[in-house]
Amino acid sequence: MIRGQRPLRVLVVAPSRYALRQPHAGGLEAAVWDRVRWLRSRGHDVTLCAADGSDFLGETAEFRLPTPEWTRPEDASDTDYPSGYADAVDAAFAVARDRLIADRHLYDVVDNHSLHPAPIRWSREADIPVVTTLHTPPLEPLLEAAADVRDSSHRFVAVSQATARAWSVEGVDAFVFPNGVDTEQWTRGAGGTSWVWTGRVVPEKAPHLAIEAAREAGAHIVLAGRIGDVDYFEQEIVPRLGVHARYVGPLRQPDLCRLVGSSAVALVTPMWEEPFGLVIVEALATGTPVAAFDIGGVSEVIAGIPGAITVTAGDVVALAQAAAHLAATGAREPLTRVWTRRATVRQHSLAQRHREVERVLAHIAQPVPARRVPAVSW
Repeated sequence: MIRGQRPLRVLVVAPSRYALRQPHAGGLEAAVWDRVRWLRSRGHDVTLCAADGSDFLGETAEFRLPTPEWTRPEDASDTDYPSGYADAVDAAFAVARDRLIADRHLYDVVDNHSLHPAPIRWSREADIPVVTTLHTPPLEPLLEAAADVRDSSHRFVAVSQATARAWSVEGVDAFVFPNGVDTEQWTRGAGGTSWVWTGRVVPEKAPHLAIEAAREAGAHIVLAGRIGDVDYFEQEIVPRLGVHARYVGPLRQPDLCRLVGSSAVALVTPMWEEPFGLVIVEALATGTPVAAFDIGGVSEVIAGIPGAITVTAGDVVALAQAAAHLAATGAREPLTRVWTRRATVRQHSLAQRHREVERVLAHIAQPVPARRVPAVSW
């Protein structure tokens, strides 16, 4: 923890759709899981409010959130909810708020990562400082909540400049604190011949375009990740699998690290305003080069790191050419994997990123007269 600073008492609010546990449902869940683990390792007292079944949950039943229960597995979706789920989450957050108000003396600050508007309003309703991390492009319910807390102890941080700009246009200003990865867990690999794609298997991540790029280059590609849209998987991924493309499902971090680290190149193919792209940093931390679509915050993440190339989003031919070039360079010059990892550790290590966030949490947790927060320069 910060020298001379007493341990913080932090309530971390996670996204509610999926439990925080391995294999992670997505980059957001992985980032929050790492946050809780790191803050505790630094000696802070961390309570987690998250979906039932998450790691790190304590005994406080009011901080356990419901998870979607689909009648048919094929209906499961990252963009929709089963009937009644939204109401159940609303009710659960109301119960969590009431418990927070009753136990206000037990907490210094709320570290909010939820995509639900309720925790934003806790800075006003529970009279507690809240730091909300913006992990997505602007969402209308969150914008409405942000407008309600303009005079309370609230700070917004964004995972990229691109995300911060998008929210600023909508009237929400945020400091930029990019995500990081645990570079002690994401270790350098020896490389290989296959290409790789990892992430949520959903239309906006477009893994089918990664398969097309590999086919264009005559390469073999392995896909790993949770299916977030069953219809998309069946219609766009399954028909493309075969001799040149293989899907291995969701993997726990050690297995995912081995897969990515033993690959020639990683493809990242977002077709939406990608706020950050944690899979980019994970791949680069293993030394595996990355060919990616240039959209959202992607170019920020790879800036200054050798072994990464961006191309116009949706341009499969350019992606294939970039990936083939990176794979060939890596095979010809093995030290490029060493340089790629070193630069990634320097820019995106978990410890570096979370110490910055720790300072923000510590600052906003300090009591101030009349709940007015002074201007701060970082």
